This record gives sequence, C-alpha cells and structure tokens, in this order.
Amino acid sequence: MTPNRKPLLTRSLAAALTCLGAIGSQAARAQETPASAAPPASVKAVERGDALYGRPEGGAAAKLAPVAGPPLATPVAKLPLDQLKVPDGFKVEVYASGLANAREMTQAPDGTLFVGTRTVGKVYAVLPQAGQDGKREVKTIASGLHRPNGVAYHDGALYVAELSKIWRYDDIAQHLDGAAKPTLVYDDLPKDEAHGWKFIAIGPDNKLYVPIGAPGNILMPPDTHAQIRRIDLDGKNAEVIARGVRNTVGFDWNPKTKQLWFTDNGRDWVSEDIPNDELNVISEPGKQHFGYPFCHQGTFTDPEYGWGHSCSEFTAPAALLGPHTASLGMRFYTGTQFPEAYRDAIFIARHGSWNRTKKLGGDVVMAKAGADGKITAVEPFLTGFLQDNKYVGRPADVLVAKDGSLLVADDYNGAIYRVSYGK
Repeated sequence: MTPNRKPLLTRSLAAALTCLGAIGSQAARAQETPASAAPPASVKAVERGDALYGRPEGGAAAKLAPVAGPPLATPVAKLPLDQLKVPDGFKVEVYASGLANAREMTQAPDGTLFVGTRTVGKVYAVLPQAGQDGKREVKTIASGLHRPNGVAYHDGALYVAELSKIWRYDDIAQHLDGAAKPTLVYDDLPKDEAHGWKFIAIGPDNKLYVPIGAPGNILMPPDTHAQIRRIDLDGKNAEVIARGVRNTVGFDWNPKTKQLWFTDNGRDWVSEDIPNDELNVISEPGKQHFGYPFCHQGTFTDPEYGWGHSCSEFTAPAALLGPHTASLGMRFYTGTQFPEAYRDAIFIARHGSWNRTKKLGGDVVMAKAGADGKITAVEPFLTGFLQDNKYVGRPADVLVAKDGSLLVADDYNGAIYRVSYGK
C-alpha cells in the first residue's frame, strides 16, 4: 500500500556516495530485503536478505523496522471503517473479515472469492452470499503451506503459488472443506525468502505468469531472478518475458491492448525520497529490461551498480508511484458500476512504507491514462489507512468483483473491503 541520515552500504557504495557528494537518507517498505558485495564490518551480523541490511546506525533511521500486523484478524467491530475515505458517490463497507493476513485475491464465476496469505500458510474461500447475520462465511481450504501468497482461478481449478512451488486444486468448488488434493504444476523456482512470495495470474493467452524477485535489496541478481516468467498451465514451456524487475507483487493486462502492466518495488536505504516504486508495461515480451540493479525509477543510476550505465539503456516506467510505498496488487477497472471516468483506469494497492520517517502509502490510488495510453495522473482513491504516521490497515491487493465493485484486501487487519458506487 521512516528514515534519514547516510546509509551504511558497501565500501564501493560508500566511495560512490563520496564522489556523488553523499546522497544521504534511506527508505523502503516491508516488502523488500537487502544488498550485494561484502557488508561493512559494522553490519556483518545482518544477512543480505534481511530487510535491515544497510540500514544506517544512527539517528531516526536506526529506529525503523518492518511493521508487524496484529497476530490475529481484527474483529469486525474494530475495523477502521469510519476512518476510510473515498470520492463522493462511493461508499466503503466490510465485505468479509476473519481472514488473517489476507493478500492476493481471485474470484470464481459464481462469486466465490479465494484469498492467499503470506505469513500464516493458509488459503481462504469467502462464500458469495451473506448469511442472515449479514456476514459471509470464510472457509480455510488449505493450510500448512509456505507463503501461499499467489492465487489464480481458471476453468474450475485454483492455482496456488507457494515460495518455490505452484499447485493446482482441481474442481475446487467441490472441495471448500479443505479436502482437495493438489497437483504439482511447477517447481523450478528459487527458495530465497527475500522477495520470494509470489503474485500469479493467468493471462489472455491462457498462460500462467509468475514473478521471481531479486534475492535481496540491491545486488547483481542471478540469471534466475529479477524477472517475470510465463508458463503453460501444465507447467511446461517456461520463458522469461521481462528482466530487471526487482519485486513485482501485482500485475494485470490492459483489456484493450492485452499488454501486461505491473508494479515494481524500488530498492531500499538510499534516501527517504529515492527511488520511487514503478508502474511498468511490457510491450515486447522477452526483449525488455526494466533497470534493476543498474537504474531505478527510470532516472536514477544506482550508486553501486549504475557505474558505466545510463538509464536510457532500460525501459522507463509508465508512471512513478511514490518512494517506498510498497505498491502491490493492481487491476484495470473492467466493470461498469463506476462512472465513465473510471473505466480502464488502474487501481493500485499501496501497502505503505516502513522505513521512511514519514510513512507514505497505505492507500489505494488510481492511475489514469490518456487517449494515447500513457498515464496522465496518479490520484488518491481509498485513503485513511495511515493515521498520525501509524497504520490502522494496509492494502495488499485489489480486485474488480463480478458486480463491478472494487474489493480491497487488508492484510494488517485480515479483512476485505468493498467499494461501490451509487448503491
């Protein structure tokens, strides 16, 4: 959906900062994890894949750490509904609660909502019809999994992505009691915890798309990382369609052009305000490099890895989404319930920064495109999750529901909100 002072980076980075006049400060999000090259002696106890690797030792930055959500789902009566704001004509309500760590969402044609998680090892199903008490029943359909963040529904089957494996649960509608036995689809995936959780989706070409994040904050990634792959639904014929992607936890296809758009989380611990998260578009599958680790936000060469490179070598972002906002799930609005001005706009869940001294994000924004398809503005849509520099909720994903409303997953509270218009 936070810091100051000079970061402790590697020796080569420190030298680069000296040459550049010292960039100073730092920033990030709870999504990411850190660096490459031997760490300074003062931070050797912190592994490169740790979110605190490279954090400055002194000042305000030294007090920053990832924001942990409540261990259990927030009771519905205590959800921050009265603090959430939307434009005139819209309203927000609780769609479902009790889904601890609710993350990526996908919906079956009958309206059943499937929800993955990152930290509790569960996959949920939310039944479409509310009971007499007005609440929708939530079922746990799988448990004991390792970071089953990614979920995708297709032809009666539910695809679930763990850290290093993708499973298929056939005829899932008949197995909402948790008795379904999954079929392994794909396991040629790294086991790195850093940026290891997956967002998955099935494209217009009936192929399964899966990202593999960089195994740390800033490093030269192996050839197997910092990319997006697509594979056949049976797990065969994997191919890389984008490189230089640090960590995407949200993507969708433009309904008109069928091009894939994705969010990408920028690196940490350079500055409070650099770099921005990105919104990118793949126009030439397999041919584009989006910059990581050489260039960030399309304009900023990395102090360590940018030497000898120009940002002009890489595909520039379609839009910038704010520094360290942890921009995650995104969807094109394909419904008809919202006014015409919202048609084909992109809704983006910004989970929110954690290592900026003044937090940023914790909201849902809308990216609007002009007639030429280029983004002309990124505007607030659903706000209020950030109060007095503290989170009362953290959006992790958005989904256009079958009725044209917008569903928003809040992993901090374990809830799903519904934003509707005129009803």
